[in-house]
Amino acid sequence: MLLNLIIILFIIFVLYLLAIMPKIFNKSNFSDFRNRYYAHRGLYNNKESNPENSMAAFKLAVENDYGIELDVQLTKDKIPVVFHDDNLKRVCGLNKKVKDCTFDELQKLTLFDSKEKIPHFQEVLDLVHGKVPLIVELKSNDFDTTVCNIVDRHLSKYEGIYCIESFNPIMVLWYRSNRPNIIRGQLSTNFLGKGKKKNKTIGIKIVNFILQNLLLNFITKPDFIAFEHRYADMLSFKLCRDLYNTETIAYTIKSQEELLKAKNKFNLFIFDNFIPEGEASKY
Repeated sequence: MLLNLIIILFIIFVLYLLAIMPKIFNKSNFSDFRNRYYAHRGLYNNKESNPENSMAAFKLAVENDYGIELDVQLTKDKIPVVFHDDNLKRVCGLNKKVKDCTFDELQKLTLFDSKEKIPHFQEVLDLVHGKVPLIVELKSNDFDTTVCNIVDRHLSKYEGIYCIESFNPIMVLWYRSNRPNIIRGQLSTNFLGKGKKKNKTIGIKIVNFILQNLLLNFITKPDFIAFEHRYADMLSFKLCRDLYNTETIAYTIKSQEELLKAKNKFNLFIFDNFIPEGEASKY
């Protein structure tokens, strides 16, 4: 009886290791991404003239030689815009979703109290022009991969260094299937812990468990894992990092103290709210 239980547990553990296995053969070359920090949504200050995901914030990041992490989603008329939230309320004061607005409608809004507007993705690419690497997060909460197709049309003509990432494994899978040569990453965090106070259905909790524990890596085969740095000791992330030796990106570092604590747990670092000191990569 005990032997049977041990065998069953061993099989389950092996299946778990296979499920979380990222890309381990023909690994992508990350050398172009090293030796610099990555400005979260640009080098921004939401109380000044350079708010998050604005052309001013991206310009400042380039001028200071920081890599850039940015968010891309689609408008109602399928225009790729650089904006983080699903809803415009926090940043623009309008209680409406980005996907329910046309690009022209969005251009009537400004970011916080600045004169900056929501940028077209191509505007940002033209501004950066290959001067610093980009980490492009694809925003999508469903199975629709239209954002992948449209973003890829712009990036396929872009001559700079970039990679893509998403919380949604469907987006990562699209890149594995259609653009396997493009470096792709799986974003994750402690979904279950962060959602304890929310009234989540069993279905959502199961999905969050799968995403939090990176159980779809065997399908998407990410080149890197981008993880919220506070949860760097979670088992699946640690196994991907230490057992499979996958590349790791920390988000979002908000102080020099947090940076120092994360140094031995990640390869690359996304920051905001402070200017990081010291070497950018541990390799």
